[in-house]
Amino acid sequence: MTQAPTPTADTVRRLVRTLLKDGADTAAGPEVRPVAEGAGHSTWWVGARHVLRLAPDREAALRQRRELRLRDLIRPHLPVAVPASVAHGEWAPGLTYTLDTRITGGSAGDHDVSAVGEDDLAGLLTGLREVPVRQAETLGVPRTAPRSLEALRRMAVHAAERLRAADEFDPSRMTQLAPPAAAQLAAQPGTAVLVHHGLSGEHLVVSADGRVRGVLDWTVAVVGDPAEDIAGLALAVGSPAAVRAATLAGYGARPCLRGLWLARCDTVIRLADRVQGRDGLPLPLLRAQLRHAWEAILLERVTELREGDGDE
Repeated sequence: MTQAPTPTADTVRRLVRTLLKDGADTAAGPEVRPVAEGAGHSTWWVGARHVLRLAPDREAALRQRRELRLRDLIRPHLPVAVPASVAHGEWAPGLTYTLDTRITGGSAGDHDVSAVGEDDLAGLLTGLREVPVRQAETLGVPRTAPRSLEALRRMAVHAAERLRAADEFDPSRMTQLAPPAAAQLAAQPGTAVLVHHGLSGEHLVVSADGRVRGVLDWTVAVVGDPAEDIAGLALAVGSPAAVRAATLAGYGARPCLRGLWLARCDTVIRLADRVQGRDGLPLPLLRAQLRHAWEAILLERVTELREGDGDE
């Protein structure tokens, strides 16, 4: 297989010079800079108003083509902005690009989400439930089965013991999720919705006043378990805010607590992998996600769940 070219500033500048025809352009082209440090840049700031995303391989190109169609489908259902493409095509044979308008704001790591921002998140979750699942699947959005919380719990219990040795986590906290509680929090049939599946802090655009202005990167969206997006919000903005937003969106105790424990188990497992050198994510990020996921909430009375409680 032919190796994809590595995008450089010159590559990006030549491309966007052909796409942007306004008066801000100069002979040298607009200012371009990579969004993240490191090699293999695939996302670039273009001036002050645009973002260029380059698919690095054929699979990413397929996801990007699907994302362009999906964003048009979901935009009318959401109260927050979704990036709009002003140009798209191929930057190399078989490799796509999209030049998107930039949504003004920082990330959830830059600004805390306010109470009104939690309403924005509730509107996001509500809107995702309203997107017609069949239409999303027609666009190629895959359907995924819910994860087993019990299997995840067992993995997290072992990971927590590894973190004890590194003085990163008290494994006794995992006893809050006993096997019967994990069984009670199994995903319920017939609850699949469109799920962003990547609601990390960097994908939430938050303004200085705490409003959620937009949601980025819809390339990994699936039809599946809505608790996965509740879990993502728990990592990004903290468990209390995530559960309050999900409750405002009409979700009951079961999916809220399921999302909470998906997030908690995931953070323990990922931090243990990082401490043991099996994950390259930054330690400060993983520790912050662990803190967010393990913030206490009032809803944590799992034993009171009865059959049929909080399935929505």
